[in-house]
Amino acid sequence: MEVMMRHTRQVPLRIGHRGAAGHAPENTLLSIETALALGAEVIEIDVHRSLDGQLIVMHDERVDRTTNGSGYIRDLTLAQLQKLEMAARQRVPTLPEVLQAVRGRAALMVEIKVRRIVPEVMRATAEVPEVSVFYASFLHSELLRVRELGPAAQTIALIEAVPVSFTAFALEARATHAGLAFESLEPAFVDGLQEAGLYVFTYTVDAARDIARARSLGVDGLISNFPDRLMPD
Repeated sequence: MEVMMRHTRQVPLRIGHRGAAGHAPENTLLSIETALALGAEVIEIDVHRSLDGQLIVMHDERVDRTTNGSGYIRDLTLAQLQKLEMAARQRVPTLPEVLQAVRGRAALMVEIKVRRIVPEVMRATAEVPEVSVFYASFLHSELLRVRELGPAAQTIALIEAVPVSFTAFALEARATHAGLAFESLEPAFVDGLQEAGLYVFTYTVDAARDIARARSLGVDGLISNFPDRLMPD
């Protein structure tokens, strides 16, 4: 599904955080299906790499919080990870499984959680060209690697602060988008980024008042655990 960015200050994209984490176990196929059913146009997920080089969809670097197991993802094989149980009897998915789940139905925002996985991530996404992909990371040097491998890629430089320069962090990463923590949203920050030609997404907005404020500031994408709350009035 090709998602073309709208011009700024129109209806922002509805982005489901870790699927629909407010309704179903985060970063699971159930959560993704729930987000799609609730009108998400983009599904946000997080990606790590297993001991045997598989791309694993999970937020934390350890499995302890979201499964019945223990340990670092990087120390476990795919077979070991898929024996673990998550809430609602879900299992740990891989990036290729998620790509197939959203194929033709939504775009995907892939947060790169660890270094040196960009080539594998981009190979996986290239195998499913029907899915429009946004590559996001707090590791901005990894976004430069995305840009090297895919000059036309959509990349999101994530940040949790209001920097001295409103735009340098994203421009230095050669990003097309900036992902701002809701707590960092300031009118001049949003305006400065958009005036520099960058699209602005914000995370994570769940309360009605926060969604309304983000919309009032003209952001281009809203990331929420409850994508149903992002439906236009």
